Amino acid sequence: MELTVKKNIDKPVDHCGIFGIFGHPQAAVMTYYGLQALQHRGQEGCGIVTSEFNQKISKNQFHVHKDFGLVNDVFKEESLLKNVLRGNSAIGHDRYSTAGSAYNKQNIQPLTVNYRDGNLAISHNGNITNFRKIRKELQDSGTIFQTTSDTEIVLHLIARSREKDQINQVLEALNQIEGAFSFVILMDGKMIAARDPYGWRPLNVGKLDGAFVVASETCAFDIIGAKYIGEVMPGEILVFDEEVLKSGTPKAFHLKNKPSKPHYCIFEYIYFSRPDSYVFGESVDRIRRRLGKILAEEHPVTVSNPDERIVVINVPDSSNTATLGFVSRSNKMGNLTKYEIGLIRSHYVGRTFIQPEQDVRELKVKTKFNKVKGVLKDKVVVVVDDSIVRGTTSKQLVKLIREAEPKQVHFRVTAPPIRFPCYYGMDFPEPNELIANQCDGDLEKIRQELGVDSLGYLSLDGLLKSVPKENGEWYCTACFSGDYPVEIDKNFDKEELDY
Repeated sequence: MELTVKKNIDKPVDHCGIFGIFGHPQAAVMTYYGLQALQHRGQEGCGIVTSEFNQKISKNQFHVHKDFGLVNDVFKEESLLKNVLRGNSAIGHDRYSTAGSAYNKQNIQPLTVNYRDGNLAISHNGNITNFRKIRKELQDSGTIFQTTSDTEIVLHLIARSREKDQINQVLEALNQIEGAFSFVILMDGKMIAARDPYGWRPLNVGKLDGAFVVASETCAFDIIGAKYIGEVMPGEILVFDEEVLKSGTPKAFHLKNKPSKPHYCIFEYIYFSRPDSYVFGESVDRIRRRLGKILAEEHPVTVSNPDERIVVINVPDSSNTATLGFVSRSNKMGNLTKYEIGLIRSHYVGRTFIQPEQDVRELKVKTKFNKVKGVLKDKVVVVVDDSIVRGTTSKQLVKLIREAEPKQVHFRVTAPPIRFPCYYGMDFPEPNELIANQCDGDLEKIRQELGVDSLGYLSLDGLLKSVPKENGEWYCTACFSGDYPVEIDKNFDKEELDY
């Protein structure tokens, strides 16, 4: 029996991190460390597939290990990486699942299949928005599905292709799907990295000791000492094989129907990506500092006493660098502010723990955060956070901070109010569960609900000024504006997806 899970999402959640390496003698070990660096993109399960050429049978063999849990838990047996996952090429996946199939182990990626042209494995970050239509067509023609994952349709499309060449099989398959996708695909003797024509999800390329590496974020390169060499561009397919190892240049192919401009997910800069990563060719740290600076310009906090310094704290950890930008610009504007660590986050709290019957939400927050009383007492406090979704955590954090007896508590957010669902790779609650919608978009109502002295969201214009490339025209902002750049299947149901 498959269990259905209703998740209490109080932050946007990304769907997965992907990693691949081609031509390295320690491919599994490098993938293990790469997945560790990408753990923030998915914590429910992970897996690694390696490709080894077996001299005895003169064929490639795939070795697979995947399970529920964090990377350290799934690969805690050292022998797995050294003795089981053999080969000089590997792909890996950190998984975040949506409601509906969280306990279906078959959905853990990479997904693998053996078809007429050999072995095939795939890791995916994103949402395929026309999966329902394609899945029904495949089922009607006799295809048997092993998972509830939208990713599996890609395996079937490749396997059913009439093209003789594997690269053409992949091109034919990917030209049929719509939505957001970054893929890393492992075949016998080659690895493929592919990105949808709009470029919603990031995918980067690096080199390590002559081997090629691909990953969702460049922080995965840093941990293994790989050199970042660029992005997989929107609509691009890069092929890595033995020829490429000799030439040093990947083979590039392109998908059809490339739009005039991409639609990068702007939430990668706001929240998802690590600040030490380069995403969409830009430093996440630099962008987040700009978010904080423009937020300070739009929503300054002032005090009547010119000699009183305002204390600015962040909600650990995704708003750390934006808070530095807020403080820097506030001081330049003449509003004396000081960055302080007013909230301490416990990094040792598991994903599940015993929930007492009384004050569950409050205890959840206190298990994860605690206030520093000496920093907050009798101070004018500004709390900087990256986003507010349901608002339940924000309310409890404000209550926690007020226990330290500050003079005032002001809340600043480095994103506009979230009001619309995402169909391109993020998991949000239903629209009626979003605090901005519950309060009818009225900021005063949201302020009262949070229990703060003032509330300021970064405007959409301010957000677009913070990001590079054509003043924000290359970014998807549908979750704020409701402007979906690609038409969504009216029958699309995210509850059916599992990533």
